[in-house]
Amino acid sequence: MQLNEELEKTIKGCCKGDRKAQEWLHKRFYSTLFPVCMRYTNNIDQAEDILQNGFIKVFKNIKKYKFEGSFEGWIKRIVVNTAIDYHRKRKKDFVLLPEDQEMEQFEMVDDSSADDEWNYPYTPDQVMSAIQQLTPAYKAVFNLYAIENYSHKEIADILNVSVGTSKSNYLKAKARLRTILEKNFTTNLTS
Repeated sequence: MQLNEELEKTIKGCCKGDRKAQEWLHKRFYSTLFPVCMRYTNNIDQAEDILQNGFIKVFKNIKKYKFEGSFEGWIKRIVVNTAIDYHRKRKKDFVLLPEDQEMEQFEMVDDSSADDEWNYPYTPDQVMSAIQQLTPAYKAVFNLYAIENYSHKEIADILNVSVGTSKSNYLKAKARLRTILEKNFTTNLTS
């Protein structure tokens, strides 16, 4: 994918530590990346912290960008990893259940209809609201797999868990999400 001339010039400026180039890049990608951060936390201040730390990492590592592939994808991956790191540092909030354990309130669901299960008549805002109600660990696995399109192997590597734990927590996150949607938004659909 070819970068436009202005973005390429800005990236090169950032590599040289040019503050104006960094400011331009920040302004250009802020509105794209802030919602990504909000998918990993329901707290605006935390999302701002995550994004700020993400930009610091981008500027620190921008010389590693090889001008191949999507720059937006490259920067987004850094921000997603920053969000995961943020929650990993707060371990009490970020507990992934091993694949053979379940939360007390978790109801196992038959996942044989996995492809059909998201055909609910919910709005994107309702789905995002429901995602915000997931635990940080479930939210991370769900976002990484369903939204960011990471494989369970990649998620397992990022979170330092087994592939089975990633898959198990994803299924549990989907089940919890389904419960939240049905509980909070189904009654609005019939009104």
